[in-house]
Amino acid sequence: MSQSSPKGRGASANPPNRFIALQYVTDPDIGPDEDGPALTTQFFRDNSKSALASNDSPDVPFTFSLNPYRGCEHGCSYCYARPTHEYLGFSSGLDFESKIVVKEDAPQLLRKHFLSPKWKPEPVTLSGVTDSYQPIERRLQLTRRCLEVFVEFRNPVGIITKNALITRDVDLLGELAKYQAASAFISITTLDEELARKLEPRASSPAARLRAIRELTEAGIPVGVMFAPTIPGLNDHEAPAVLQAAAAAGARAAGFVVLRLPWEVTSIFTSWLEQHYPARKDKVLNGIRELHNGQLYQSKFGARMRGQGKWREAFGRLFKLAKKKAGITDDMPKLSAASFRRPGIQQGSLFSDPEE
Repeated sequence: MSQSSPKGRGASANPPNRFIALQYVTDPDIGPDEDGPALTTQFFRDNSKSALASNDSPDVPFTFSLNPYRGCEHGCSYCYARPTHEYLGFSSGLDFESKIVVKEDAPQLLRKHFLSPKWKPEPVTLSGVTDSYQPIERRLQLTRRCLEVFVEFRNPVGIITKNALITRDVDLLGELAKYQAASAFISITTLDEELARKLEPRASSPAARLRAIRELTEAGIPVGVMFAPTIPGLNDHEAPAVLQAAAAAGARAAGFVVLRLPWEVTSIFTSWLEQHYPARKDKVLNGIRELHNGQLYQSKFGARMRGQGKWREAFGRLFKLAKKKAGITDDMPKLSAASFRRPGIQQGSLFSDPEE
């Protein structure tokens, strides 16, 4: 019997960090109220000296990404980024969603990066790992301040998020869109509100994400939808309905990524299934194994995010047909760096804080 997740959290515990020998183990006979204080989110300073991360994975469609936050309070049990928290000395379980590392200097570091003659302007993805519009962004506005830098330099940016907070920044994204320098993909995993609350406990509701697609589209910002992750036996049957709803809201492109469970994400997601959908557990896990050559995960490029086998081929055909029926033509304009500009250092930033 799996342990229940704390309210509003996706993971039920902190699995061991594979890099640390000493582990903290909770006594299963002691209830959460007796074992310590209620789980609250903590925030830590990230002292990184660079804003951008580079990527050379052949199946990831971008080279540079910007992640203002490490860890994600959305709490999605399936999140492939969870193991990255282990490099910070934390666990990929509850730590990932309750100990958030904040890159407070990201806007200044980004501006310094763009000012350098070494920077050859090209699209940057916000964000490639954890969501740049997670709840704390409402207060800290790190992502917005980074977007102000993108506007200043007119450097193209593509955003992937499952939070409707992105609509707060339609003014900045709309300005970039005038130069074909902004696009967004909204991740919609399900239209089932109950499943969404369990699967993505602190992310925006499906209805709010659809409204975000509509608002971005009305502001002239090209928007697509990502049906991700696609989970056999859990949400795969919803693909046609999600595509129809997204198209009606204005989505111009659509894609999907199959579930991947690296390292401890396997145990975290399995525990989540045992807690919320025990009757579907075997069907879901067997479906995942079929995608990954009999394993729950494979790291092979080209297969880790697409999957293999008959189910993958059948779902690919279904998805393609559903896109056609929904009228989604994948006519997203390619991001352009043609309007990039590099203001002089003495000119300063249009959006800079006078106290900086």
